[in-house]
Amino acid sequence: MTTITLNRTEIERELGNLDDKLQERITSAGIEVDFLSEEELTIDITPNRTDLLSTQGFVRYMKNYLGKGKISDYKIKPSNYEVIIDKSVKSVRPLTVCAVIKNLNLNNQRIKDIIDIQEKLHNTLGRKRKKLAIGVYPLEKIKFPIKFIAKKPQEIKFRPLEFPKEINGLQILSQHPAGRDYAKLLEGLDKFPIFIDSNEQILSMPPIINSHETGRIDENTKEVFIECSGFNKYYLEKSLNILVSALADMGAEIYSVKIKDREISLSPNLERQKLGFKIEDINKTLGLELKEKEIEELLKKMDVEIKKEGKNLFALIPSYRTDVLHWVDIAEDIAIAYGYENFIPEIPRISTIAEEDKTSIKKRVIGNILSGINFLEVSSLHLNTKEEIKKLRESFKEFIELEDSKTEYSVLRIDLLTNLIKIFSENSDSFYPQKIFEMGRIFEIDKENKTETGIKEKELLSIAICEDKTDFTQIKQVLDYLFKMLGKEYEIEETENEIFIPGRVGKILLNNEEIGSIGEIHPRCLKNWKIDFPIGALELDLEKII
Repeated sequence: MTTITLNRTEIERELGNLDDKLQERITSAGIEVDFLSEEELTIDITPNRTDLLSTQGFVRYMKNYLGKGKISDYKIKPSNYEVIIDKSVKSVRPLTVCAVIKNLNLNNQRIKDIIDIQEKLHNTLGRKRKKLAIGVYPLEKIKFPIKFIAKKPQEIKFRPLEFPKEINGLQILSQHPAGRDYAKLLEGLDKFPIFIDSNEQILSMPPIINSHETGRIDENTKEVFIECSGFNKYYLEKSLNILVSALADMGAEIYSVKIKDREISLSPNLERQKLGFKIEDINKTLGLELKEKEIEELLKKMDVEIKKEGKNLFALIPSYRTDVLHWVDIAEDIAIAYGYENFIPEIPRISTIAEEDKTSIKKRVIGNILSGINFLEVSSLHLNTKEEIKKLRESFKEFIELEDSKTEYSVLRIDLLTNLIKIFSENSDSFYPQKIFEMGRIFEIDKENKTETGIKEKELLSIAICEDKTDFTQIKQVLDYLFKMLGKEYEIEETENEIFIPGRVGKILLNNEEIGSIGEIHPRCLKNWKIDFPIGALELDLEKII
């Protein structure tokens, strides 16, 4: 949950008196009322609804849910504003989306709202600015066209926000509070990204800090330039849309910006996402018998339109929503609008005696054995990026890709070891030794055509140790102990495997059948993941053990 605090006076001006009845309706809408005082309303928002992180987003949602609002329709006015993405920034922070906002009517509360939206987007979708960062600048202090470029940190000189003097890029990382907090995001880079205008004024050095001269808004600011920079265009666009939608709800006007990259595009993109669904699927999922008109009225409460093309139905999802990826998400919206309190519970017409699955029992035993020798169990995503897989397996080519993936995580995982090593890489500042394991499903192309999908699934067990003294013997001792506790005997034969160091790798045999591999991770792989300590690891076919 993400907790946000809103001004009670503003909320009541838009929604009415926050009495017990309205608080119940807020709860029914999927938002938990955490605290209510004479001045403030504190609510808990689920992580998937980042569009509700502002007063404007919350009010927009509740107005529609209560039947007081209307379908949002944000207009973008054309302009001649241009932002040029220089090729120098491609290896550092390659993408940006932008907008210009005019006719702002700011006060202290609204400025606070804008800053709150920025920071909450930084910490949620932006993963603490690692994935994206947002900058807001008073339009009257900058001159277009604006360039997004990368320069050597010693060549970058400006006065950062709320700092007494001009300093260079490296000094910002060591002297400015925001620089010290986020220095890791630019660590090891030869060049730092900056936004610079036609007057050679630096606007900001993302994802660290804005300029004090050109990156500070106040109550007199009527027009602003907004940029959102990072690595994934989908999330950049969504974050920008959430912010500009909130500003539009304040009464401001949205103007387009031409982005000159390898291809020219206009930003922001506020088009609704078109997602197909079937009424029978919705009704089967929810246990209801809703008609098309009823579904249309319920979806209006969630700011979702319906479009019919022939016999096909499509939901038109608002541009600020990040949580609707599948028709099941549409079913969830309908359920919320219908009201969970209105569903009639039914006892299933089955008669069974419940017991724990035998496979689950054996997996729990293995988990307890490893936990008993201070291993921590982890659970990672079923998806990887191609780059992550290539960091371990340079020669691998048989990717199983998702269609129309919304993120860079676009291929099904082929092992568990990649994710374990990724966890080590992301926790390099934690205490050592680090000892982790995972039991989970991996995916392979079915070359024997035994499955309908053409994809073969397997359950694996992966174990890894990372510390300064890790070697083949240490990870083999773990394997010895595990098989001893399971009452099984195994053998190891010498083999070759690009993941492991030659001569320090073996294949694991159970009853003369190969069930996995064990060894020390190759230095090339450690370098790819920027890991300083050796790693001993093994991976087993869990199904052949249990």
